[in-house]
Amino acid sequence: MGADAKTAMKVEMTDAAARRIAKIVASEAGKTAVRVSVEGGGCSGFSYKFDLVDRRNDDDVAIEKDGATVLIDDLSLVYMGGSVIDFVDDLMGQSFQIRNPNAVASCGCGTSFSI
Repeated sequence: MGADAKTAMKVEMTDAAARRIAKIVASEAGKTAVRVSVEGGGCSGFSYKFDLVDRRNDDDVAIEKDGATVLIDDLSLVYMGGSVIDFVDDLMGQSFQIRNPNAVASCGCGTSFSI
């Protein structure tokens, strides 16, 4: 994989997401990271899944920032390359949001998308 392809596959997390992930993981005994994966389904074709995990798999890519770790498997990374993971706290509520440049459509809840 060339340098341009590796850059395109990169996923970032905002400071707000890192703070929230670090807080969540610290409050859960034995958990070390949040796994973000892409699964088939959802109202737009694909959906994001967030899980607390206690170990890293061989095919995981780790994104680390300010004491927070996000793990993404190789297959999910194909769909998430170039994305930014954010945590939003506004009048509508609190949620993790993924700004994915690969998505051509998404649902109102922000957890489902199509490519």
